Amino acid sequence: MTAIVHVALGARSYDIHIGTDVLAQAGQFIAPQLRRPRIAVVTDENVAKAQLPALTDACAAAGIETVCLTLPAGEATKDFAQLERMTRWLITERVGRDDMIVALGGGVIGDLTGFAAAILRRGTGFIQIPTTLLAQVDSSVGGKTAINTPEGKNLVGAFHQPSLVLADTSTLDSLPEREVLAGYAEVVKYGLLGDRTFFEWLEVHGRQVIAGDPAAREEAVARSCQAKADIVAADERENDQRALLNLGHTFGHALEAEGGYDGRLLHGEAVSIGMVQALEFSVGEGLCPGQDAERARRHLQAVGLPTRPADRGLGDIPVSRLLDHMAQDKKVRDGRLTFVLARGIGDAFVTRDVDAARLQSFLETESN
Repeated sequence: MTAIVHVALGARSYDIHIGTDVLAQAGQFIAPQLRRPRIAVVTDENVAKAQLPALTDACAAAGIETVCLTLPAGEATKDFAQLERMTRWLITERVGRDDMIVALGGGVIGDLTGFAAAILRRGTGFIQIPTTLLAQVDSSVGGKTAINTPEGKNLVGAFHQPSLVLADTSTLDSLPEREVLAGYAEVVKYGLLGDRTFFEWLEVHGRQVIAGDPAAREEAVARSCQAKADIVAADERENDQRALLNLGHTFGHALEAEGGYDGRLLHGEAVSIGMVQALEFSVGEGLCPGQDAERARRHLQAVGLPTRPADRGLGDIPVSRLLDHMAQDKKVRDGRLTFVLARGIGDAFVTRDVDAARLQSFLETESN
């Protein structure tokens, strides 16, 4: 059984196919997108071993030739050096504007490949085949592509929508539990930012999602993708409503940047910590009931996610460093930070009225 979520963007609209047998049917889904029966696949060393043979077999069955580039796994791959390597490889393989590049992997491969597709020959089509929970519910949908720099995460990138997303939930079975948990944080985000009923569903079924129950995983991925699709359709380039999807990210990205993307803190773990901080800051601002922030923290903590920087050995970062990273955030407008705060579970909102002194005081309290 396959669920389909439609991302309505006019001429740039596309479908997300979600299910346990999607990868085996990849050739059938991809073939209608092609001008010629050939794709360039970009993946990483881990995914190449676990999932690449299934993709190439499915494409071969549909008469599609594949060429593949395998990159190192990990967040450090999302940089200028690997972007240059990828784009030069695509040029060498004579990938043209009418061809299709396929990103097979997690958020790192999806973001990097999407950015390469955006700039190669001023825009080449690409397909997302996300193989992590985080990528399936978040980074593969919506067209945000980017690489990291030492100054911060995702500061160099472009909006470039995929032509198709294939989310095979069975690929999650090969992931370490820590990777699944990191993706689960992004699932919880959708409940916290705009769907209290979904958050309540996760309180009951979240452990099944993490443990690998096929029906629970498909439901969680489909509901998350639908929530993101609705927001992206209303605000593709993050002029307003789409910023809600960054709940917890301003806090979390600062921690990631300071950690140097060295593996101590996965992106989803940073988001987990950041969401708790956003809710607790909202409580301190008199916006959110304390019991809602505590309820969110308890759920994330109960499934095994970090909720404090100290949980991942980052409790001693100077507040000035965190504020410096926040000042580089992509959502800064006219020198003012854009924050996503909350009036409660399921009721997030965007604001540029955060008092810098109160933010500093909050962060100092968090680090003690």
